[in-house]
Amino acid sequence: MATQKLYAGAKLREFRTRLSLTQKVFADKLAVSLPYLNQMENNHRPVSAAVVLALAQEFGLDVTELTVGEGERLVSDMKEALADPVFGATTPPLADLRLAASNAPALARAFLDLHRAYRQTHERLASLDEALGREDAALRPSPWEEVRDFFHYCDNYIDAVDRAAEHFVAGARMANGRPDVIAAARAAVEKRGISLHFSDAPVMRRYDPVARRLDISARASGATQHFQLLHQLALLTQNELLEATLDLARFQTPEARDIAKIGLANYFAGAALLPYRAFLEAAHQTRHDLERLADIFGASIEQVAHRLSTLQRPGAKGIPFFFVRVDQAGTITKRHSATRLQFARFGGACPLWNVHRAFEVPGRFLRQLAETPDGVRYFCLARDISKPGGSFHAPTRRYAIGLGCEVQHAPALVYADGLDLKGRFEPIGISCRICERPDCHQRSVPPLERRLKVDPDRREILPYEIAQ
Repeated sequence: MATQKLYAGAKLREFRTRLSLTQKVFADKLAVSLPYLNQMENNHRPVSAAVVLALAQEFGLDVTELTVGEGERLVSDMKEALADPVFGATTPPLADLRLAASNAPALARAFLDLHRAYRQTHERLASLDEALGREDAALRPSPWEEVRDFFHYCDNYIDAVDRAAEHFVAGARMANGRPDVIAAARAAVEKRGISLHFSDAPVMRRYDPVARRLDISARASGATQHFQLLHQLALLTQNELLEATLDLARFQTPEARDIAKIGLANYFAGAALLPYRAFLEAAHQTRHDLERLADIFGASIEQVAHRLSTLQRPGAKGIPFFFVRVDQAGTITKRHSATRLQFARFGGACPLWNVHRAFEVPGRFLRQLAETPDGVRYFCLARDISKPGGSFHAPTRRYAIGLGCEVQHAPALVYADGLDLKGRFEPIGISCRICERPDCHQRSVPPLERRLKVDPDRREILPYEIAQ
């Protein structure tokens, strides 16, 4: 089998810039000529094995940084955007998209921002009667989408915040062989003259800065109470770090910045509840058993699954997982992928994916071997989760979560035991509008990039045929 060539010019150039080295000095340290380095940085040549070895030996670079990152995400997102009917039949070939993502990632992101702005304008025009006469009717990017994309292109790993959480945990006293994070959080809050109360209220968390009082709902589960306490602790003790991170992100609207700050505080809470190295070690020891990990760290299954997808620290990476949460309508409410599998930016997920069947068998883990149209095979895990409101009249929120990895990593998961990893793989896609499979029995809409053939005298599962 031929080895796939590694083109990583943008990452190589970014790494050199981080080191503040000129091309000549960098080339000398890698023992290559200046023209050869220039060609690699511009993707005219692949990064050779000798250069990869030199990067690891000379600079201690985790070479997986060259192969994992935003390139595949950009390609997937551009492919989905270009499937919009506004582009007609002008869709560039996949090779051109990969070239743009690797050689000009900033241009690719600008294109995605432009398409997003177009979609928002289109949606506003569709409800023009509502927007007319309003002072705030000017076009603005969706704050929620802007924040979602920020975390998406950060690999959902924020190093400074993650390490700050780990540093906080390191100062906690030990209890039953592990740091007592919650006791440390209580002490840190009370040290600031803030009284902590668990009240019978529907609001999960409320902080009164004047009264110096923090209320957390006693109706919430223990894992939720702990998470909310750590979230407030992040806002109280890590404000400068959070604000500095937000400054670097350069959000376009104050609303996006505010939402992102909540996201960063949530990130700190999750990283403190499940500290990086301790959690990574426990994940290996338990073979990624979500229930055991939840019990060890006093977290929920969803928190554990989400944390597994963020273990992307350079030099200490975990298994690359994807993580997704969907509601009962199939809408994706959380998504992240450290794998080549990328989720649709708009709409729901593929109906053939086992995450949708999790609602049918509550309380059970469902396993699936799946293959995407690009030929990559995955081991997928799904389970329903419920979030009770804490009283008879309070609504219960129901979701399903999906967690998975490429099939070569499956033996490291307890859930793969007894499963034939060379068995039948179910075909799944990203979304119907960009999936090219011609014979999918669950297709909801035809693929936008393919021509259709309609025969009124013939009817199969679909009322049309997709041209090959």
